[in-house]
Amino acid sequence: MFKIACHGKSDVGLKRTNNEDSFAVEQNLGVAVLADGMGGAAAGELASRFFTRAALEVFSSADSNDDSNNPDPIERTFTLANRKILDHVKENPEHRGMGCTAELLAFKGPRYCLGHVGDSRTYLFRNGQLTQLTRDHSFVQDLLDKGVITPEEARVHRFRHVILRAVGTSESLSVDVMRGEVASGDLFLQCSDGLTDMVEDDLIVQILATGDPLGVKAEKLISAANAAGGYDNVTVVLSEVVPVV
Repeated sequence: MFKIACHGKSDVGLKRTNNEDSFAVEQNLGVAVLADGMGGAAAGELASRFFTRAALEVFSSADSNDDSNNPDPIERTFTLANRKILDHVKENPEHRGMGCTAELLAFKGPRYCLGHVGDSRTYLFRNGQLTQLTRDHSFVQDLLDKGVITPEEARVHRFRHVILRAVGTSESLSVDVMRGEVASGDLFLQCSDGLTDMVEDDLIVQILATGDPLGVKAEKLISAANAAGGYDNVTVVLSEVVPVV
């Protein structure tokens, strides 16, 4: 038997005046969600909040775990958030172009389910190894996959923030959904690109490998991003699989 311990933290960074990231953790529901808004100050903040609120709405509903008559709650969340953002833009055309990236991680029994859209990321830290579970939906990732550029070039490419898929920008939305088994000691990291643009994987591993509480690890990850320049908002959510004694 396992339980899930979660901790999230968000920081505006050193260069921005507003925070377009949003996150929510509900340990009782086994849900951790993170979204990074785009579309300007007010619109970006709204888009990310639309997503986190949609996730809590879906997973808090009495039938969220009813597999017989309802679509998967991961898919339902993305569909609901997509519709809410599109409806908002129809009523507020000055916010046209708003949307968000999103990471939604749900735990049920010995399994996890992950929904992903955009260039925020989810990693699994297991037995000292950091594995990226998600693939960026970005122009630069496509170039990288085709072998046009190297990973080193991708980190500094001038178009690295061009996103090819986001929540709330189109009537149709394709969601990457991944499932797997959890193991005792697993540590999941969800983060906005404000972390991964600034902090190398080796340093992330060093921080996650410490015996520090989740809150301290989150603080250290954000401090590392700001120490490297803090050019963007940075948000991290950590979810640890803890055995029940």
